[in-house]
Amino acid sequence: MRVLVVGAGQMGGGIAHVCAAAGHDVLLNDVSADAVRRGTDVIAKNLARAVGKGKLAQDQADATLSRIVAHLDLTKAVDVSIAIEAASEDEGLKKRIFTTLEAATPPAAILASNTSSISITMLGAVTKRAERVIGMHFMNPVPVMKLVEIIRGIATSDETYETVRSLAEGLGKTPV
Repeated sequence: MRVLVVGAGQMGGGIAHVCAAAGHDVLLNDVSADAVRRGTDVIAKNLARAVGKGKLAQDQADATLSRIVAHLDLTKAVDVSIAIEAASEDEGLKKRIFTTLEAATPPAAILASNTSSISITMLGAVTKRAERVIGMHFMNPVPVMKLVEIIRGIATSDETYETVRSLAEGLGKTPV
């Protein structure tokens, strides 16, 4: 699966890390190339720590990092199966991101938010695919914590829910 993660901070970087570690190709976006680089630097540091503790082989760490590439322009069309937004908890910002993601991703792509407090129904309402909008709230720190809260909006389809539940399980997470 090809995944776009919007936000390379603590949460987005962690989401990119676990997706890439599970074998998914990850496009990582943030407001600047420097922000993306800082995010990937943290991922590299965490992988190196795991290698140093004997919890991960160096080739696995290298493969994980190689699956993460920068995607700096959200308005540029991108072929992904899911976009996971992990921006600041600002409703206006998230709505703008979802509007942009709708235009830049294939109609079949799922648009997920890592929000802990903003209505998924309201985020879905700014798109023409509310049935493919869902909450996928990871716990912090993402690489360590097992729970992922899956939040349906009023229009979220069963298919979208099942796809995201299956993805979470494939990441080694426990969906709730």
